[in-house]
Amino acid sequence: MTTREKRFDKVITLLPILGIALFVLFYIIAALFYPEGSYASPNQSGFSLKNNYLCDLLDNRAINGVFNSARTYARIALGILCFSLILFWYQLSKLFDRKNRSQTIMSIAGMLSMLITLFLASGIHDFIIRIAGVFGVIALLISFIELYKANYYKLLLIGIICLLLFLTNYYIYETELLIDILPLIQKVTFLSFISWFILLSVHIYRKLR
Repeated sequence: MTTREKRFDKVITLLPILGIALFVLFYIIAALFYPEGSYASPNQSGFSLKNNYLCDLLDNRAINGVFNSARTYARIALGILCFSLILFWYQLSKLFDRKNRSQTIMSIAGMLSMLITLFLASGIHDFIIRIAGVFGVIALLISFIELYKANYYKLLLIGIICLLLFLTNYYIYETELLIDILPLIQKVTFLSFISWFILLSVHIYRKLR
């Protein structure tokens, strides 16, 4: 690999971090434009961190039926995030010295999960979440095995915590047990995942130096 190719490779490695930052920016803008309403409080003003789900920003209408002026920014944010994480899963195998077929499956499953997630605003939210979740869990479990074999124990622990948070979200959503606090848990889970993705991207970048 030439010096120019190595530099290009390192720049590409940092793109998921840039994409995550842009996602956060656009989602903050979307939250500011969200008109009103949540399932817990249909007449509330604006977007509530406590009561609104992140997916509420993607819908054509706010919870109370008002036109959702936030949807364009939210959909741009979702598109940026999904393409950034497609790139992330494509590059994750660079973190490991020994290559194997499992890493290829990991990358494909991760990329498929993000590609499917792009369709969250299509009106079949639950179906999309379940299918994307299956591929995502496959990618995560394989990544855990590879992180363990490569002695990245701290990154492995953070990843396991993220997965446990995700499973907690899914359990609450399906059973409606403690459903009132699910919007807040969802945001904690989301922040945990993107923090983990950033840490992994930084480690890949350092690996290529």
